[in-house]
Amino acid sequence: MTRTQKHSLRARIAVAASAAAVAATVWGVTTLVPAGEDHPLPSHGNASGSSAAPGDGKRGGGASATPSASSVPDSIAHASEAGGNAVDITIDDGPDPRWTPQVLDVLAKYDVKAVFCMIGPQAKAHPDLVKQVVAAGHRLCDHTMDHDTAMDKKPVAYQEAQILDAKKLIEEAAGGGARVEYYRAPGGAFTPDSRRIAAAAGMRPLGWNVDTKDFGRPGTAAIVANVKREIGNGPTVLFHDGGGDRRQTVAALGQVLGWLKDEGRPTGFPVRTAP
Repeated sequence: MTRTQKHSLRARIAVAASAAAVAATVWGVTTLVPAGEDHPLPSHGNASGSSAAPGDGKRGGGASATPSASSVPDSIAHASEAGGNAVDITIDDGPDPRWTPQVLDVLAKYDVKAVFCMIGPQAKAHPDLVKQVVAAGHRLCDHTMDHDTAMDKKPVAYQEAQILDAKKLIEEAAGGGARVEYYRAPGGAFTPDSRRIAAAAGMRPLGWNVDTKDFGRPGTAAIVANVKREIGNGPTVLFHDGGGDRRQTVAALGQVLGWLKDEGRPTGFPVRTAP
């Protein structure tokens, strides 16, 4: 074989090897990252568990939402990060300049952390209180812009604006990169659409299991009795720091936390991710 023939043969071998390497690389990429599997869409079904409140996701259809990187489930949380015997304290409808500081004082006295479900415009009006909540180690929850308990009967675009606009206002008020980690529908008016919207924005839908009925101001003793009677329903307890005179709530919260301590019941936060 002449020198020229040998050179030509080596060149053809090199080209063939290069082509094989490129093909293997392309095959490897398409095998590792198949189309449609790197960002799976959330399910469109109803939540596996239902809130103790009415209206737990009876609508269907609506626009799909892109899930967040954290893949927060769109089912309603009904468990505590602290385990099966733990109780989750949640505080709704604030922040309120008169009552939120008093609620914070009671929680600090018993060294209990809670979830504060805030109304967007209230958070914007009282950013100092939102920052106090975060600084004390509590978590934030989106409770919409207008606390519309008929949200489940409104268009998807309306639900989306109510949820995402409130999240933005709460996080802006909190500052420092604080995140809103939960979404609670007003009056429990969840829909499959609202749950998907919240989960796609990184917020776990959050119901409640124990309705203290403190919003109606039935008396401190009645509020405490409601907790003791319903605590077997599940871990998440609903109180309010907004929406009116909350002095009964403040007094009852202290008594409930004292009772939980005597009972040896720990407190924690609601779960955010799947088991």
